[in-house]
Amino acid sequence: MKQNVLGPKVVGVDVVVILEDEKTMEYAVYLWNHRDDIIEGVIITSTGFGEDLKSFTKIKTATLRHSLEVLLPNEVAKIETIVPEVFSIYNEYWVSFWIEDVLYDKQFLFPPESIIPSNFKLINQFGKKGVLAQ
Repeated sequence: MKQNVLGPKVVGVDVVVILEDEKTMEYAVYLWNHRDDIIEGVIITSTGFGEDLKSFTKIKTATLRHSLEVLLPNEVAKIETIVPEVFSIYNEYWVSFWIEDVLYDKQFLFPPESIIPSNFKLINQFGKKGVLAQ
């Protein structure tokens, strides 16, 4: 019964930060469907939150909402551009989508300082370096 309340486990879908351009240090966030299924009715919310380590004040960004009608198997879709100024706080992405008649929902999180060059690895699907959310 508890499993029905929590919903099915999300596998084969990831949120990834990609270094788009090494010269300008431009970054973007992508949704990556590496399942064999089509995902539909995708809704994504993104927000940043944390604390300024110098002033110890709370920080919270605006919540942005994005939607995609369909994401095909092994397809990626750009969600948004992300700026280095928010890499020192939590960056949260809630992703909800349908596969057939089943609703899936998952929180993807980039902890503070996880979006740093030493964590970036080549992601073949993109042909660029990136980091996966936890």
